[in-house]
Amino acid sequence: MAQLYFYYSAMNAGKSTALLQSDYNYHERGMKTRLLTAQLDNRFGEGRIASRIGLEKTADMFNADTDLIAWVREQPDVDCILIDEAQFLTRKQVDDLALVVDQLHIPVLCYGIRTDFQGELFSGSERLLAIADKLTELKTVCHCGRKAIMVVRMDENGNALAEGAQVEIGGNERYVSMCRKHYHEALGKTA
Repeated sequence: MAQLYFYYSAMNAGKSTALLQSDYNYHERGMKTRLLTAQLDNRFGEGRIASRIGLEKTADMFNADTDLIAWVREQPDVDCILIDEAQFLTRKQVDDLALVVDQLHIPVLCYGIRTDFQGELFSGSERLLAIADKLTELKTVCHCGRKAIMVVRMDENGNALAEGAQVEIGGNERYVSMCRKHYHEALGKTA
């Protein structure tokens, strides 16, 4: 039975690695997958899903205007769809993916960040948290050793930023995953 999965975390928890491992597992069993990633995240090149440990693979790209149902219907004999950077999906796209699962019986595995650097849900993540059949938190750690659940955006001098656009593409040079305590400390928030 096909299901809609959402694997979420703060940054640097291994989401892309997990996605690429799932893709490998399907291929090892002779099944066909299709990979999607956000067009706006081109840090590793357009249409590339890359993990920090060196795994990478080519993927199709989506943006806010991509009709995912039409895209799925164009894919011959697909056994599973894997989506990286799922936080950038729109609410409608997530609802369309649920239709793909329920009506076309194709499992969809989404991987993404739960919240932005201000602690707010991304629209794709919010909808996935609401309607996914299976939710799995992938864990990463703060510098103190506790579970990191927040993401801090840093400026070029290493100072934490509290304001700015929700989406600003970057990696380890720009974002740091922290526990809530150290997130508040980095932003100078006190009780």
